[in-house]
Amino acid sequence: MRLLTEDQIRLRAFHLWKAAGEPAGSRDCFWYQAEKEILAEQTAQEMNGFDPRGANKAKIERPRFLG
Repeated sequence: MRLLTEDQIRLRAFHLWKAAGEPAGSRDCFWYQAEKEILAEQTAQEMNGFDPRGANKAKIERPRFLG
């Protein structure tokens, strides 16, 4: 997982705050929301190619029966 930087969180929080109409006194709320969103995006990106059933492993050819 990539590290989350303060700059990433600060920029996202700023955009969330602006979109909410620049309310006073909710700095922490936007900070935590930004952190949560960025972490969720990073996790989704990392999990994008992951298949818990093992489908990413090389496929094994099954024998074909002639009949």
